[in-house]
Amino acid sequence: MTTRRFQHRTRKHARGVALVEFAIVLVPLIVLVMGVAEFGHAIWQYEALTKSTRDAARYLSTYLPTDPTYPTAAAQCLVVYGSTTCPSAGTPLVSGLTTSMVIICDASSSTGCTDSTDPATFSNVPTYDTNNGAAGGTQSGSINIVEVKIKGFPYSPIEPFFNLSTFHFDNIFTVMRQVS
Repeated sequence: MTTRRFQHRTRKHARGVALVEFAIVLVPLIVLVMGVAEFGHAIWQYEALTKSTRDAARYLSTYLPTDPTYPTAAAQCLVVYGSTTCPSAGTPLVSGLTTSMVIICDASSSTGCTDSTDPATFSNVPTYDTNNGAAGGTQSGSINIVEVKIKGFPYSPIEPFFNLSTFHFDNIFTVMRQVS
């Protein structure tokens, strides 16, 4: 009889210990899974923003910066909404992105283009013929370049538990050669 009571107590105690051990392991496991999810979400947002600046820079690279129909607003809409037209009640590609965060720098507009990541000039940038990689080279002409930049984008977390709402990405930009 004593053996049965002892076995019964031991089984109940073992179940209780397993539950406590599971609870101890569950908390760090949830934190780890949420951290991986947040990191993946941040990478996804950064890549979506990079792709949208690339699309807008490619779009603007086909226009002359002196063209009277130069589509600056359309390029900003392309970055934010994925379309050259801004819908009145549209949803941005990435939550929190607005057209005011998109800066376009080119030969005719350089407002907001003085960051350390920006080229020194956007017009008549010299190109050199390095004679198949040889040092020295002679200037063979010049090009215009266009830069599309997202400045001050705040990261929007999946779960506010980690309090990452004050995190801002650095400037996200793409520079391309423009027709001349």
